[in-house]
Amino acid sequence: MKYAELSVLQPALLAQSRLIGERIARLRRARSILQADAALRAGISRPTATRIEAGDPGRTLGQTLRYLEAIAPGTSLLTLLQASDPALAALEQREATRRVRRMSVAELKKLDF
Repeated sequence: MKYAELSVLQPALLAQSRLIGERIARLRRARSILQADAALRAGISRPTATRIEAGDPGRTLGQTLRYLEAIAPGTSLLTLLQASDPALAALEQREATRRVRRMSVAELKKLDF
């Protein structure tokens, strides 16, 4: 008999499930893989992939591992949770906000043609 995992899991366990989903989604975006492509490679439906990335605890561990393998072959759950993938570091660099200072009057005049 099926039942909703959300109703029986403790809040701490739900948070862990969401963390795994967020890390998987972030890794997929870091590797520039479409969700539909990753789902196809994993042999799951796109709605299931969406639920995995949302941290739905009702998805099976097998589905989650297949989805992770489709995104990053050879990556373990431990590596995922440590966020040690080089693609994640590159994504952080792209997302980092950079301060831009205003140009001085002299610099603006220098650019004026």
